[in-house]
Amino acid sequence: MRTGVTGFKGQRLVQARTARGLTQTALSAISGCSKASISKWERNEQLPEAPALEKIASSLGLPPEWFLSSFPNYGESSYFFRSSTALTKDARNIAKVRLEWAYELSTILQEWVDWPAVNIPTCLTRDQALTIVDSEIEQLAQDTRKYWGLGLNPIENIIKVVESAGILVVRECIGHSKMDGVSRWFDLENRPYIFIAADKANAVRSRFDIAHELAHIIMHRNLKSSDTTKLYNELERQAHLFASAFLMPAENISLELSHPTLDTLIILKRRWKTSVASLIMRAKSLNLLSEEYLSRLWKNYSARGWKTKEPLDDDLTPEQPLLLNRAIKLLLEDGGFNKKQILKTLTLNATDVESLCNLPDGFFDTEYGEIIQLPILKNKIKQEISENTEANILAWPNR
Repeated sequence: MRTGVTGFKGQRLVQARTARGLTQTALSAISGCSKASISKWERNEQLPEAPALEKIASSLGLPPEWFLSSFPNYGESSYFFRSSTALTKDARNIAKVRLEWAYELSTILQEWVDWPAVNIPTCLTRDQALTIVDSEIEQLAQDTRKYWGLGLNPIENIIKVVESAGILVVRECIGHSKMDGVSRWFDLENRPYIFIAADKANAVRSRFDIAHELAHIIMHRNLKSSDTTKLYNELERQAHLFASAFLMPAENISLELSHPTLDTLIILKRRWKTSVASLIMRAKSLNLLSEEYLSRLWKNYSARGWKTKEPLDDDLTPEQPLLLNRAIKLLLEDGGFNKKQILKTLTLNATDVESLCNLPDGFFDTEYGEIIQLPILKNKIKQEISENTEANILAWPNR
């Protein structure tokens, strides 16, 4: 009697297929395995034999042993998507799985490295989240800036700010230009994670997405899933307001948004690293401009074709996450790992690890450091040192 590969986890197959944006029918066509078999494997009604598992793993670009790894308990917290109404279910599911994989990588890496402690000023209770008003959201955004010592000037690097507060961030392309981001608290670790889609390669959009997800992390953590479904549009509006207030504090931005022209707003865009559209919306939320003036700004904005693309969109460089990236490099430099050992430990393939950890494409193709030539002292300088000084060799401190 054929029993198949024991230890196979059907949930892993569902997750992998979802991450690749494939239906059962599409996976069947790629792998040569029948759709009926794939369905049974995913429901744990049948185990694939070794050759079939090899085909499935190859088709999904994952090591076969990954499908035997235990399936984590991700907890019951809600996922919050920063997205347009046109976003497809596939895009949401891909982003959700990528965030879950980042969480798994993080928990494995934490056997050897420590992330910054979670340092968030407050999380609203469910009752507070359900009754909060706009003036309180404005105050909450400013209290958060004050708690982190950000002052009232533009935030230089918002990813660095949130990662320093213990929030782990992933930014990668997923093949859906309408996808913006998703965030979630992972309760077992008691740490929030943010996933930002990089498909638009737009620096100011990514900054706003981070601030938007930060709003969900602070304001909406304790809401029930039924709350998030029922109140989705209102929660998105609240997160937009928090993000706007957090990136553009009223006390400073009000002085700069007094009857601005579009050309003035371009200068402010470079300074505050927010879009012209966000600056106009901020002026509206602070009641700085008349409806007539706002209408004129929007008409001119549209006439210049800025709805599709604003000036400076290609000039500003998107900020990049650092925590996962530095953890991998730290293990290579001081942890006694080589690249093959890291990939075996993390179980995902090289491409996925490179993407999730913000490493260069092909990073795992060569051993770390072997193509880097370090500078050396010239012979003349070394001779002078030996003749004229006593040198002490200092050991590099362990991290």
